[in-house]
Amino acid sequence: MQEKSKAAEEVSPNGESRIFIVGTSKGLFKLSRGNSFFPVWTEGSVEQIVRTEIPSEDGKIIENWYFRTSKGILFSSDLEIFEYRNSGLPLSTIKNYDGQNTEFETRVQTLKDLCANPLNPQQLVTATKDSVYLSRDGGRNWKNLGSMSMATPGVKACAVGSMPVTLSDGSTGTELVVFMSHPIFGLSYIKPDAARPVWIDVAKGFEMMPNLTSPDEIADILPVLVQDEYGTSYVDIYLSQSFIPRIYKFDWPNRQGELIYKGEEPAETIDGLAVAGNKLVYSKNETLGALNLEDYTNPGIPGKLAEWKKSFACVPGSVNSAWIPYNRSGLKRGILLNELWLLYPGTINSQYGKKALGQKSIYVSAYQCRLQTGIDKFKKIIKDNNLNSLVIDMKDDYGLLRYDTKDELVKSKGKVTQYAVDLDHFVEEFKKDNTYLIARIVVFKDRNLAKFGGSKYAVWNYNTKSPWVGIKEYEDIVDEETGEVTGKNPVYYDENWVDPYCPEVWEYNVAIAKELIARGFDEIQFDYIRFPTDGYNLRQASYRWKSEGMDKESALVSFLKYARENINAPIGIDIYGANGWYRSGTRTGQDVEMMAEYVDVIGPMFYPSHFENAFMNFPPAEDRVYRIYYYGTYRNSVLARNRVVVRPWVQAFYLNVSYDRQYYGKEYVLKEIFGVRDSVDHGYMYWNNSGNYEMISPDIAKDEPFIGTCPESSPSFRKPALGTQEAPEFTNEGLSHADKIFNREKKRWHSDDSVFNPLLQMKLFNKKIEKK
Repeated sequence: MQEKSKAAEEVSPNGESRIFIVGTSKGLFKLSRGNSFFPVWTEGSVEQIVRTEIPSEDGKIIENWYFRTSKGILFSSDLEIFEYRNSGLPLSTIKNYDGQNTEFETRVQTLKDLCANPLNPQQLVTATKDSVYLSRDGGRNWKNLGSMSMATPGVKACAVGSMPVTLSDGSTGTELVVFMSHPIFGLSYIKPDAARPVWIDVAKGFEMMPNLTSPDEIADILPVLVQDEYGTSYVDIYLSQSFIPRIYKFDWPNRQGELIYKGEEPAETIDGLAVAGNKLVYSKNETLGALNLEDYTNPGIPGKLAEWKKSFACVPGSVNSAWIPYNRSGLKRGILLNELWLLYPGTINSQYGKKALGQKSIYVSAYQCRLQTGIDKFKKIIKDNNLNSLVIDMKDDYGLLRYDTKDELVKSKGKVTQYAVDLDHFVEEFKKDNTYLIARIVVFKDRNLAKFGGSKYAVWNYNTKSPWVGIKEYEDIVDEETGEVTGKNPVYYDENWVDPYCPEVWEYNVAIAKELIARGFDEIQFDYIRFPTDGYNLRQASYRWKSEGMDKESALVSFLKYARENINAPIGIDIYGANGWYRSGTRTGQDVEMMAEYVDVIGPMFYPSHFENAFMNFPPAEDRVYRIYYYGTYRNSVLARNRVVVRPWVQAFYLNVSYDRQYYGKEYVLKEIFGVRDSVDHGYMYWNNSGNYEMISPDIAKDEPFIGTCPESSPSFRKPALGTQEAPEFTNEGLSHADKIFNREKKRWHSDDSVFNPLLQMKLFNKKIEKK
């Protein structure tokens, strides 16, 4: 009888669950009325919650729960017994290496979204970076629908719905339609039941940034159940954008977006769309927003948001999603919230994020720092410009070590250049000024290691059966006597690459990193953590260390996972500017969302001279560099979901391109810094390969007025654009006083370090949790 009574208390009269559940980076948790938490599932992170309703014969509803997790799709009908529903979803192989043995971990590929058809909840869609998958049986089996761009990976959102269609007799029926958003190419849809299903692109009605050719990324796609005047049920589609504050209703008959909300901020994220009665609720920077679906007016933020946030602070881990039951929502029904990381954009959810935050650096020449005059030069530049850190090559672009290694493994495979710095003296000198030291290690572009051991680590040319080197161009072979062109000779790039799939390559680079941390560096920065991208013969490149089930992204993740397990310090990575701007690891394998799980810092190279001249080049043209860093740094932070410090490389060098010829100078460089400050303000790094920093200026104050005129810089907009609100420290209000005292003295955790285990607290939900 007691069990039945408790179960009854957890269900509302209409069958809706009264249980407050929260998904975090530590798992899934229930919350009591007093905000005591109880772990329900802790085998991985919970990124998203989807709740479906099926009407029963007695007029009540039957709930089903789906969770998008780091382990794939998790299902439960009662929040007590769980099962995985991953059949048909693609697997990825992660290579685990302990220094001697290699083991393989097979996991479901990272899933980007999950959505159920409100008219037929057995129909669900999810997506990987490459493809969208449809289930017609509640997730038990999944079918690959492909993607609108099979050549360019990247999916942000997907949805499924029964869309209205006019039947042959003139009545209204429905047809199954699946939607997806691509970070570069916009919105697309497919009709899976068509004779020849194909993805169809839609651009009309969706805003794009000036000078760009595709709509800005769609963040979320929400199907909402509606009825027409004749009682026919079908689905309306609502959409939001990732980097500009826009919400649309999709005009299905005309196949175009209809703008229903436009925010005031130039850079803002709207995601996690949900419906509560006649209101559309969504997550955005530092708060939640809402729209009345009847007239698209703003009813204000949910009245109990402050209470919800107080509850979120009572569960372990960073909060991603929550189901708030009607008895705690302040609404007539419960409400489902996702993308809740947006509430706390000021919190960096990484192991060493706080240590890495706020570093403002210059790249210093290792060659010049061999001498005291070079050390003194860079110390003065740092001091005169109110900077606090530096980046220096410790393994350069040719794989040469720029310090006197003492590590036996590094000695056996590495080569110390004659131009190495006196490392102990270098560290001692800069630590006199409390300078934060970042060691740059070029990882997979390494001529020295590519030649080691008979080239066993080199990227291989399967055609020539020799180490692969990219062909830059072909030059004519000219007969000296006749002047006749008799053939072509290849001209090669001055680059040699090692195999990113090789654990011994990882071990060598991590050994360098560990030694440098032990000898005084504060942070490791991995550069060229990517695959080769250039060469007419790129298709001839092969990877002899590649294991079955691995791809470029899983190779880089495997390396970073190994690095994270072995380096007890902040880890940073450098990425292409395009990979920080768009949610795609095209060609390089640099998928920001995946890599952010294992690093603390990402350094995108948003060099204005490296983008096409027309990119972001609209009036006022002289402020183009501000816009690139303002929007780029913001976008990269959103891609990483604030799991890392985004500390961009700032161009402090001249390149002979048309824009630089017209505008490069001190104001050019200073405007870049203003863009970083007004966007995220987590720090920056100046790059000048020769160490010439005549064009940089002293670091700017938080309230210093911008020196240009572009509208994004207006003080009327939020600064920084991402926001600064931090998540409150985790507290469990349900602990007894004795437990609170004990917790302060000695933190007790389960063996998986995921859940606090109080001595005296009574469990509020005592039914046994099982797994199928």
